[in-house]
Amino acid sequence: MTERNASRPGHLSPDANETASPVAPRRSKIWRFTPVIIVLAGLALGYAFGLQDYLSLAFLAEQRQALRAYVDANFLWSAMLFLGIYIAAVAFSFPAASVLTIFGGFLFGWMIGGALVAVGATIGASILFLATRSAFGSFLRHRVDGVVKKLADGFRENAFGYLFVIRLAPVFPFFVVNIAAALFDISLGRFFAATFFGILPGTFAYAYLGQGVDSVLVAAQESGQEAKISDLVTPEITLAFFALALVALIPTVVRQIRKRSASR
Repeated sequence: MTERNASRPGHLSPDANETASPVAPRRSKIWRFTPVIIVLAGLALGYAFGLQDYLSLAFLAEQRQALRAYVDANFLWSAMLFLGIYIAAVAFSFPAASVLTIFGGFLFGWMIGGALVAVGATIGASILFLATRSAFGSFLRHRVDGVVKKLADGFRENAFGYLFVIRLAPVFPFFVVNIAAALFDISLGRFFAATFFGILPGTFAYAYLGQGVDSVLVAAQESGQEAKISDLVTPEITLAFFALALVALIPTVVRQIRKRSASR
């Protein structure tokens, strides 16, 4: 019986299994890092092709009439194209979110432009989140202890509240939050919801600024200077974002205080 099993073409001996077993984990590791490699390659290609020159207020100032004429003639196609560009820019961590949001408001109006940006930013952020989690998702869980572990556990327990507040007040770069959230190992559903609802105020505010950016671009061209986002964003708007974030943080803080009081 043993000899027959050993002579079958499909039967593997114990030695063959031991030899083949290390290959599977190695392949699994490579596949885990593939999405992150694609993101980094896409970012490098974007800079290599000079996309940063097109995703700027200077380009918008030069091409604003041509872009608006194209959108007016091909509105639906332009909206889908803009959505795809925004998803790709966020997924590949290209630093152009604020400028693209202003583009959206200028080309489509604050309402439609803001809606396109909110959807595109959330989908793009979720793609980067999943790519990072596939490669490094268990990093903190298995390698940290003490205060950092408590911080990670607290973040996971109140993921929606913390992320929502961080999205409301854009203190940290958008792509940094996407990566950090993946390292803290929270669920995709919470990440998606907190991102979408958290960016809505800022998204529509920037889209509204974009709707009226034409006069700023014209003034900058006449003066021979390049328009900057700082010319549009006032200190009052920034303070409003922080105030909104502080208000949103109150329920999370109260919940933590009650939890500590109950555990004593």
